[in-house]
Formats: sequence, structure tokens, C-alpha cells
Amino acid sequence: MDIQHYQEFISAFYKKRNWYQYNSFIHPIFFSEEVGEVCRAIRSIEIGRDRPDEATPDQAEQLENLTEELGDVLDNLFIIADKYDISLETIMIKHQEKLFSRYKDA
Repeated sequence: MDIQHYQEFISAFYKKRNWYQYNSFIHPIFFSEEVGEVCRAIRSIEIGRDRPDEATPDQAEQLENLTEELGDVLDNLFIIADKYDISLETIMIKHQEKLFSRYKDA
């Protein structure tokens, strides 16, 4: 899937659901919440949850959950970038340039 196409899709989807209109101070909170869920999914995979009141999912279920949570993080990143009219492609190019400039041996 093309990254620009997906950014346009997710912005339109958020607008349709009335999730887009929140101001730029709110979206990083959503982003942080989703990052926390990624951390929880990784913890489950790496060391388990040690919760007798929760069933232990198998590895496929754990990876499916991590994939889902990474998607939520990605979507929130797309929305924040879109709010400032920055494409993810531009972000990737600029970041690559920064890394090459900073780490000459890259």
C-alpha cells in the first residue's frame, strides 16, 4: 500500500468518525495512550503478564495484538502529521537526511 494513499485514507476516516477535529494538544495524548498499549503487548510477548485473572494468549494472538496496536500508533502519527500538513514521505526523507548528516558512516 502506498504511504501517501494511506495517510489520505486515515485522515478521511478520522474526519468521518469525528475524531479528527480534536485540537493538536489532544492527539499526542491519544498517541501516547497507543504507545502504552504497544508496550503492554511487547511485555506480554517477552515476559508475560503474570495475571491469574487473564488467559495467556498464544504467540500468534500476541503478535496479532502487537500488530493491531502498532497500527493504532501509526494512525495517530499520520493524524498528527496531517494536522500540520506534513506527509509521512517527507518525514521519512527528512529523517533519513538527518541520519546521514549526523552519522557519516551510515
